[in-house]
Amino acid sequence: MCLAIPGKIQSIEPRFDGLIRMARVQFGGIVKEASLDMVPHAQVGDYVLVHVGVAISVVDEQEAQRTFEYLAEIGELDDLVPHQQL
Repeated sequence: MCLAIPGKIQSIEPRFDGLIRMARVQFGGIVKEASLDMVPHAQVGDYVLVHVGVAISVVDEQEAQRTFEYLAEIGELDDLVPHQQL
């Protein structure tokens, strides 16, 4: 199943001579990069839904939290939780 995961934009950096905006997005305990091409109005502090490295929608914090809780309940967040090495 392909899912969009909610995350909070931590920073935004222009790339490729300013043609592409890339964001560092926090998902639970980790941070990954995502393109902001589909949400050019997104700003630091916004919550976005990210699908395969692309932010596809800006959502409010409550919606992001509800989605994240649901994904945790169904076990779809395993790849986003940092694992401790034994």
